[in-house]
Amino acid sequence: MWHNNILDTIGNTPLVKLNKITASIPATVLAKIETTNPGNSIKDRMALKMIEDAERDGRLKPCGTIIEGTSGNTGMGLAIAAVIKGYKCIFTSTDKQSKEKFDALRAFGAEVIVCPTNVEPEDPRSYYSVSSRLEREVPNSWKPNQYDNLSNSQAHYESTGPEIWEQTEGKVTHVVAGVGTGGTISGIARYLKEQNPAIQIIGIDTYGSVFKKYKETGEFDKNEIYPYITEGIGEDFLPQNVDFSLIDHFEKVTDMDAALMTREIARKEGIFAGNSTGSAIAGVLQLKDRFKESDVVVVIFPDHGTRYLGKMYNDDWLRDRGFIKEEKLTARQIIAKKDNQEIVTIDIEKTVLEAINIIKSLNISQIPVTQKGMIVGKITESAILDALLENPSLKSQPVSTISSNSFPFVDLNTSIDKISAMINKDNIAVLVEDEIGRIEIITQYDIINAISA
Repeated sequence: MWHNNILDTIGNTPLVKLNKITASIPATVLAKIETTNPGNSIKDRMALKMIEDAERDGRLKPCGTIIEGTSGNTGMGLAIAAVIKGYKCIFTSTDKQSKEKFDALRAFGAEVIVCPTNVEPEDPRSYYSVSSRLEREVPNSWKPNQYDNLSNSQAHYESTGPEIWEQTEGKVTHVVAGVGTGGTISGIARYLKEQNPAIQIIGIDTYGSVFKKYKETGEFDKNEIYPYITEGIGEDFLPQNVDFSLIDHFEKVTDMDAALMTREIARKEGIFAGNSTGSAIAGVLQLKDRFKESDVVVVIFPDHGTRYLGKMYNDDWLRDRGFIKEEKLTARQIIAKKDNQEIVTIDIEKTVLEAINIIKSLNISQIPVTQKGMIVGKITESAILDALLENPSLKSQPVSTISSNSFPFVDLNTSIDKISAMINKDNIAVLVEDEIGRIEIITQYDIINAISA
């Protein structure tokens, strides 16, 4: 049996038991793996539903242009459907989203406009406002507006909710999902609570978002709003798809916990999931005392890890944000293990012969070149040899005639991996300024010495 097109493969995603990462939780914890959808995310479900509903009532006309503000996954679902159905796509997004998401959208022929993250939704520069303006300006266009388009939650009422009920044989007691547009959690909740009102629905929120406080107090507090890193969940406004009456509890998870947990899921469960999945599992672990042995907890895994390779799955990205500590040797530790001797330099006006004498007497292979006390270049043993073979009279010339670009500078926190990658046959050392302003040189020998010390 075959499918007529790729859209027929949306839904019917697997439910997988988690074992190691949720070992401290007495309940059975199951992951709803939405990455098996053709666009590798749960958003394929509602993207197709929104398009088909708009076709049915005439809002989306043949050869039209779909314009939407998206963090990437909804755009992917819309773009795939547009390819099959013959529509154009223009997407607006924020500069906090991963580059991989934008590249993937463009691969399907979509135009992507990147807008600033840290502006109010009403700001004309926001990705909400830009998409609305484009809808007014582009002929024969339609904006799905996933936040307020109730076809979003209806898609999950019709598909995701029933799948969870059937796959657990009606034993599901809790559903945990990140809340962004609200369509996923609200649609699932509406269906499942119709089957069993006792089922608990837990929404995962992030710090910097308004959802949790609004649920608990009914107050929309703008002081709750501030920039955050976590993708796919949280908002600074209240989408119509978020049905607060169906969500029993909101749990906030920090950016750091979400990012680190995203990686742990891959390492402990072999599931390559995205950032909001990390938030969801971190939230489940924060709430472990709520669950008992007989509970069946379903956690939505919305998208795939390939969209976060440059972020949560990148050590440098995590390190730059202070999410992980540098465990490898750094420039600071390498120079601490060196013999305490002052760096040898040569002034740019000194002769090549003087440089040769320094190299011979000290048995070194390179010398930083200075001008008025500042390092401006370098002279190496191999460069001197090459120059003298061509012109022996260069001995009496200043070293500036054969000096080359200076060794690169690194800071004290630079890892040994980065330093090693910078040292090669053309660049045999790096320079580093210590805490008191003294310049140190790090060579390959120094690295070997530090590792073996």
